[in-house]
Amino acid sequence: MNCIPGTKVQTKDHSYLPGFGRWTVARLLAILAGAFIAACSAPASESGASQAMKERIYGVDYRVRPDISRGGATVRLRISQSDRLLRELSMPLDAKRISDIGGDGQISIDDERIRWVPPADGGELHWFATINHLRSSNSYDAFIGDNWALFRAEDVIPPTATRTLKRSVSKTRLMFDLPAGWSAVTEYFRRSNVFNVSNPNRRFDRPTGWIILGKLGVRHENIAGVRVVVAAPVDHAFRRMDTLAMLNWTLPDLVRLLPGFPKRLTIVGAGAPMWRGALSAPRSFYVHADRPLVSENGTSTIMHEAIHIGLGASAVTGADWIVEGLAEYYSLEILRRSGTISEKRYRTAFSKLESWGKGAKSLCADPSTGEVTARAVTILAGLNDEIRKKTDRKYNLDDVIRRVAGSQDKISIQKFRKIVADLAGSESKVLSDKDLNNCED
Repeated sequence: MNCIPGTKVQTKDHSYLPGFGRWTVARLLAILAGAFIAACSAPASESGASQAMKERIYGVDYRVRPDISRGGATVRLRISQSDRLLRELSMPLDAKRISDIGGDGQISIDDERIRWVPPADGGELHWFATINHLRSSNSYDAFIGDNWALFRAEDVIPPTATRTLKRSVSKTRLMFDLPAGWSAVTEYFRRSNVFNVSNPNRRFDRPTGWIILGKLGVRHENIAGVRVVVAAPVDHAFRRMDTLAMLNWTLPDLVRLLPGFPKRLTIVGAGAPMWRGALSAPRSFYVHADRPLVSENGTSTIMHEAIHIGLGASAVTGADWIVEGLAEYYSLEILRRSGTISEKRYRTAFSKLESWGKGAKSLCADPSTGEVTARAVTILAGLNDEIRKKTDRKYNLDDVIRRVAGSQDKISIQKFRKIVADLAGSESKVLSDKDLNNCED
């Protein structure tokens, strides 16, 4: 509405209009004039309901400094705010990994949690986090050495709970103080040495995903609308270009399967002394340098972890076979659909998984074992056939995985059955298998 100072609302006699009396029209015009004046005289800050709901923003800076001699890193959390927007922050305390806690404001440790009440205008909390962590007797799933470090953000920045003024949200940044010659790669886009941390589903943004620091070799490419970054220490035989080539073949089919696939995918890796496997995290995954792109049995660790990234789902206790089974089933499917492996190789790989899965006595293992995951692939193949038959090929397992990927809750067997029943029009006989019973009791 354009409001011009001195404008008057002109009124006319509209008593001649059909269905309107003089009093009615006059009354109506008076109401409209009042509304006009109120709108014009209201301050700009009060002219819209959206302004009244405007979010209050406070700054959060995480600064990480690796300490090679101590096998960890010093983390400084800096809050910039006004009006005491952030009232309290708390984190779980793992005394084996977190130490040297200090900072401004009020700090207390109780019930194995760190509780921090920052000053009204902001302040700093700092701690030391041990990075080195053995996954087996001689291999690590988090490591820092003379020339590089590889770990998940949660290894140095614990999960965080906050108490804030209503409608307060953080604007979070992640920065590193690195030795000469080192660089950093994370799951986030960056400008210079500043990584902008954003999660639309949370009001407090905490860094997540895999982080690699050091003297790195990094390759990146835009594939099917996804910014793919592959990084590893320079002196490790990690197949960066081979990995990008494989994703050029396969990622377009994966994005078609899961349209909500993240716009950035970060793949990090290294050789010894890292654990000889693969682990996924938000929008990123780690894979050991010795893992082949496609194994001799026709499966692919790279594709399995990429499916996990696109799926973005976790399972309740007893239902891990669903998430792992979908990742393994579709790692084969995407290889086949993209032409990376032949139809014959696909059938051979599937047959081997079917034989291996017969050794699984139950699907309730948590986490899912290799035999359980192999058995899950066979079940999912049967489920795909069942859905196609019941719906006259209108729906199949692709529609199921899209609904699982779109869920905000952890997947359970009950919820999985409901998704299938909604698509197929009736309960699944495949999912009534006796091996699925009692997994969630």
